[in-house]
Amino acid sequence: MASGEFAARQLEKKRNKWKRKHRKYKKKMFGAKYNLLEGSPQGRGIVTEKRGVTQKQPHSGIMKCVRVQLIKNGKQLTAFAPRDGAIKFIDEHDEVIVEGVGGAQGGPYGSQWGVKYRVTHVNNQALEMLRTGKKEKVKR
Repeated sequence: MASGEFAARQLEKKRNKWKRKHRKYKKKMFGAKYNLLEGSPQGRGIVTEKRGVTQKQPHSGIMKCVRVQLIKNGKQLTAFAPRDGAIKFIDEHDEVIVEGVGGAQGGPYGSQWGVKYRVTHVNNQALEMLRTGKKEKVKR
């Protein structure tokens, strides 16, 4: 291992070399099969439909979700509308911002089948502000 006053370039080169060999890094950057956002923390998309997703055992209930087509690559994903009444503020053809739900190893959160993302913004308005009544939805 290089050490000394002029070793920064060598250290950086080695760090990048071993970072690219790491399994989680490869999955994040090159595994589009696993990560539809292609390594980015958030993505913008257009709502194509609203749907209810049933939960896995032992839970029962219908989770309010939306199908979103991403703008950056055209792929479709299912995103969860968090909390009570949030689905009322999301309509078809709205522009939404989605982020990962935060399940283990990029998987689904809790008892939701295949739902790995959640909606945070609708037409550049925070969904939480719309839900609590602090802002009104922009008419397009």
